[in-house]
Amino acid sequence: MPAEGNLYDAVVVGGGPAGLTAALYLARARYRVIVVEGDRFGGQITITSEVVNYPGVLSASGSELTDTMRRQAEAFGAEFRLAQVTSLEVGGDVKVVHTSKGDLRCLAVLMATGASPRQVGFEGEAEFRGRGVAYCATCDGEFFTGKRVFVVGGGFAAAEEGAFLTRYASHVTILVRESDFTCAPATAEVAKSNPSIDVLYNTEVVRVSGGDAVDSITYRSRVTGEETTFSAGEGERIGVFVFAGYAPASQLLQGVCELDPRGYVPTDANHMTSADGVFAAGDLCVKELRQVATAVGEAAATSTSMERYLKAAHDRTGLVPTAPEARRPQAATTTEEKPGETGAGTSPSALIDAAMRQQLQPVFERMERPLELRLHLADDDVSAELRAYMDELAALTPKLTVSVTASDEGRGEGLPFVEVCRDGSPTGLAFHGVPGGHEFTSFVLGLYNAAGPGQPLDQADLSAIEHIGTDTSLTVIVGLSCTMCPEVVTAAQHIAALNPRVSAHVYDVNRFPALRDRYNVMSVPCLVVSQEGTDERVSFGRKGLSQVLELIG
Repeated sequence: MPAEGNLYDAVVVGGGPAGLTAALYLARARYRVIVVEGDRFGGQITITSEVVNYPGVLSASGSELTDTMRRQAEAFGAEFRLAQVTSLEVGGDVKVVHTSKGDLRCLAVLMATGASPRQVGFEGEAEFRGRGVAYCATCDGEFFTGKRVFVVGGGFAAAEEGAFLTRYASHVTILVRESDFTCAPATAEVAKSNPSIDVLYNTEVVRVSGGDAVDSITYRSRVTGEETTFSAGEGERIGVFVFAGYAPASQLLQGVCELDPRGYVPTDANHMTSADGVFAAGDLCVKELRQVATAVGEAAATSTSMERYLKAAHDRTGLVPTAPEARRPQAATTTEEKPGETGAGTSPSALIDAAMRQQLQPVFERMERPLELRLHLADDDVSAELRAYMDELAALTPKLTVSVTASDEGRGEGLPFVEVCRDGSPTGLAFHGVPGGHEFTSFVLGLYNAAGPGQPLDQADLSAIEHIGTDTSLTVIVGLSCTMCPEVVTAAQHIAALNPRVSAHVYDVNRFPALRDRYNVMSVPCLVVSQEGTDERVSFGRKGLSQVLELIG
């Protein structure tokens, strides 16, 4: 049977531990597989600073663990694409996965989109999101250094993240609705035995309140009905971190296959959904325990079932995708930091390793116009780091050049920064600080959108961008460890790349405390929309392009 060059055996939707494991197994079995991820490969586990319960790994960060998984899958020929999946067509032998970067044809689909933090619904939760109410200890814990913190939840995340928050908070109180934690006793004991943590059982949050930020929380005993209010001192604030489970990211499967009442995906003994050729694995599925180990185990079993399904599909249809080409595994890159070399403790060489260079080349090759990376620098280590980073990036392609210009922008808020210029003029895209961590991908996407052809947009969003007729400034305040920030950054920069009346300036929150204080930022991402004749609009939380356009109005 002839090989099909533009057809995949499987498209894996979701780049967390389950998706990466399935890609490894399928590629190793010589099936052509591509993993599509809308944010950053690695999934929710990348926000975990220390994983200690994954068998065979004594201790590692979530990012380290999943980076290794990805390199393993790449070594066997798995392909990867950063894109948003918009819809699925799964009715025939050949399935179509529609994405923001074009359609993918395949014989089977694996859904591994995971789950996202669930809101509880207490009074003030939505109003104070980003101003005291938070959902990620790694992203937002530092904002509450020396403050009282309350954790809402009684599961694994509440116990683990409650202990993590003691690194910053003066004291942590965990509010558990049940009579005990619902996670493993060993995990719960870490929180119970911590002298900086109090645990209140049979307790639920009633409301949070305050002015610009949360300074008061009221909670109620589910046994006696008695309400207790804790108020911070004058001018003080408190943090409320919600870890009350997760909501499945199953929107793409609505109307495609059966879902349970909570939105989770039931699967059969072969890990297939009710839709033929559509499989599911990981936190998206109906199951008792949601951990990296269970996601990996389920994905291994699912991919084995998919191998049998794909072999039968080859025989039935006569369609055989081109087999993947195995590549030698890339060893993890380690770089010794020289004194004074970088301000953040990460050298540019560690950020742009061999594997990343390989992924960047197709992006640079598609860029239609050259761009100038214009640097505005101060006399400090961060500026030196930014310049070295941009020089290394530009060395990968003749379509990027670096220049340094004098700047009168104040050191406290603006310097250092890189602005993206096209045909000698600023495009409106700029990053203040060093675009490392989770912001590296969004920075590259910004370059791609500014140079063209850029990521495809639906006609409604494109029309809305074109009709912005007022000078609009988008300020995005981010944390480099935040997995929710890149989507907002990419959306804001895409709008600015297409409309000359819009600018999008991104700031690393840890580099610019004055900006953080001005907008009372206690959670990232923070998006500030400024337009002439209207009040500034400040919004927190993850947003896609359509949601940013709604805020612009």
